[in-house]
Amino acid sequence: MLLSKGFEVEIYTGLTDGEIIGLSDKIAKSLSGFVREPDSRNVEYTTPPLHQYEQLLCELVTPRRRLRRFLASLDPRYTLIPGSTLSTGNSHIFYRSDPRNPYHSYIENTYGTDVVTASIHINIGINDPEVLMRACRLIRAEAPLILALSASSPFLDNQVTGYHSTRWHVFPQTPQCVPLFGSHDHFIKWTEAQLKLGTMQNVRHLWSSVRPNGDCRPYNLNRLEVRISDLVTDPIHLLAITAFLESRILQLQQDPNLDPLIASQIPSSNRHDALLEIIRDNEIKVAKASLAAKLRHWYDGEPINANDWIKQIYDEVLPIAKAHGIACFLTPIKQILREGNQAQNWLRQVDAGMDVAQVIAQTIQVMEHQEKALQSELCLPA
Repeated sequence: MLLSKGFEVEIYTGLTDGEIIGLSDKIAKSLSGFVREPDSRNVEYTTPPLHQYEQLLCELVTPRRRLRRFLASLDPRYTLIPGSTLSTGNSHIFYRSDPRNPYHSYIENTYGTDVVTASIHINIGINDPEVLMRACRLIRAEAPLILALSASSPFLDNQVTGYHSTRWHVFPQTPQCVPLFGSHDHFIKWTEAQLKLGTMQNVRHLWSSVRPNGDCRPYNLNRLEVRISDLVTDPIHLLAITAFLESRILQLQQDPNLDPLIASQIPSSNRHDALLEIIRDNEIKVAKASLAAKLRHWYDGEPINANDWIKQIYDEVLPIAKAHGIACFLTPIKQILREGNQAQNWLRQVDAGMDVAQVIAQTIQVMEHQEKALQSELCLPA
C-alpha cells in the first residue's frame, strides 16, 4: 500500500521581470489556504496528505492557479517567482510580514535574511514511531541526493554565487548537532533537553535536513518531513523526487536492515559520529555542486558521485515502484539526471550570455505555461 504524502510549498511573489516583492500580508488576509512566512516576500501553502500521485499533482497546481488569479487582481504584473533564494535581491533587508510576532522577531534578529528562502517540505506518512525513526535515519543519510535533484538557488542579489544550492549553503541548521535518533524515546528526551537549554525556541525550531513530525511533537508523530529540498517548480519533477523517496522508504519497510546504524560497514565503535560527519560533508558538497558532487557513501565511507548514487538507488527501487503502480511517476528522475536540475540549467543559460534577471523572467513564463497545461489536462478548474 502506498504511503500518504503532502507538501509544504514556500514560494516568492513579485513582478514578471523577476523583481521579488512582499505581498504575503495581502495574500494571507484575502486567500484561504495561504499563510505568511516571517519575511513578506514569500508565502506558503500546504497540500493535504494523499496516497495517489494524480491527486497530489492537482493539489500542487490548483492553489498556484488560485494565487495567480488573486495576484493578477492586484496588478497584472504580479506573478510567482521561481528559485529558493532572493535571486534578484534584496538580501540586505528583512521585510517583516508580522512585526508583532515575537517568534518572527527572534528569527530576524538571530538569522537575518539567511532564512528568507523558498523550499518544498515533503511529508511522508509513517504512523509507527520506531519505523519512522528508522526511516529518518536512512533518508537523512541520503538527503543530500534529494538536494542534488532539486537544487534551484545558484543566484543571490543578481549574482552567480558559486553554489548550486545557495539556500542550503546559508540556511542556519538548528541546533548545530542533531543526532541520528536511535529510538522514539531518544528523540523525546533530546527534544526536551534542547528546549530546556534554549537551543530550540519551540518544538518547530528543529531545522535539519530531515525530521520526525506530527501533531504533538515530540510525543505523537505520524510523518517524516524532508526539509532539504530546494523549490521544485515543475510539478512532474517534484512528484518524481517524492516517488523516489517513497519507494526508498517502502524498500526499507521490506528490509529494516537498510538502517544505516545497522547496515553501515563503518566500525560500530564510532559509527554514529562517523555517519554524522559523512552526512554533514555530503550536504556541504551537494550545496556546492549538486549532481556533480563527489560524495562518500554511508555504507562504507567510499567515494561516489551524486549522479551515480542516485542511479544506483533508482535501479534498486524501480521494481518496488512498479509493484506499487508508481513507476511512471518515478521515471522523470532519469530526465533530471540526463538534462540537469534547475540550478544547472540556469547556469548554462548564464554561460550562454543571459543575466540573472533574464533567466528568472524566462522561467516565470515556463512555470505559468506548465501550470496551465497541467490544469487543463488533468485537474478541474481552480
